[in-house]
Amino acid sequence: SQQYNVTSYGAMTVAIITLEASAGMWINAFIICVLCIGWIKKKTLNSNEKILLLLGCSRFCSLFSSWAYSFLSIIFPNYLYVHPILQLAVFFQAFFNHCNLWVSACLCGFYCIKIANFRNTFFIYLKVKIDRMVPWLLLGSGILALTIGIIAYDITAKPHCNNRNSTGQGNFGRANIKMDKHFFPSFFLTGFGYAASFMAVIFAAAFLLFSLWRHKCEMQTNSMKDLSMDAHIRAMKSIFSFLVMYSLNFVCLVLKMVYATKKGSYMTFLIVVFQYAFPGVHSLILIFSNPKLEKTLLKILP
Repeated sequence: SQQYNVTSYGAMTVAIITLEASAGMWINAFIICVLCIGWIKKKTLNSNEKILLLLGCSRFCSLFSSWAYSFLSIIFPNYLYVHPILQLAVFFQAFFNHCNLWVSACLCGFYCIKIANFRNTFFIYLKVKIDRMVPWLLLGSGILALTIGIIAYDITAKPHCNNRNSTGQGNFGRANIKMDKHFFPSFFLTGFGYAASFMAVIFAAAFLLFSLWRHKCEMQTNSMKDLSMDAHIRAMKSIFSFLVMYSLNFVCLVLKMVYATKKGSYMTFLIVVFQYAFPGVHSLILIFSNPKLEKTLLKILP
């Protein structure tokens, strides 16, 4: 009976995350295709499109690697104890997740610098140079994510050496708990990645909100429709959606740490369902806040 419960729970989890991952991958693949077709036609991409393209790619890969890891851990858990498989799965998950986080933070920073109006000399310098800085920011995000991926690989490799002989059925549970304890450093590493990029998003939102408020005060005497105000509000909506996504993701990460050793609990299931929904839902919000992507999507839909 216990075996049946675990199997049905596992099957339900795999079915739901497969649906969520497929939908999220389709949405991000749509962003990648539209931007790449535009790139081929125009032979160039603007800074906003470069960031969106990399964000779409990192979310697509992040969803696929997370789905593959979940599929293996639920359906074929023994395969994760074959030497390089677990380490590689953790490396790809950490790398693509942090790429997603940092590129998201770059997009928020880009919106803030492009749209906010401040008379500060350094801010004006950034406004002029931001388009040249974007490729370097994206490269920096990739290098940072790669570093975190390598550290996560290294953390995962350590308990694996200790557990290589623990493949008997009796030792399997003990090895599992031992691995969970070893994974706490990687949780803290992920927490650091989230916290640092979350701070960048909060600062971008605060600057943009302050700029919007100041601009509104200046424009109160002018009854004309103001384009800068519209741009501020559109950017604010995008950044607010990032803030909501980061906050919920952060809560999920903390809950995941709390429930890490409680395999098969409904709370773990809910956390996983939420985490797989974020990349797709948020990319959908980005599509509807970008006129070009929105127009293309509405053409495709019946």
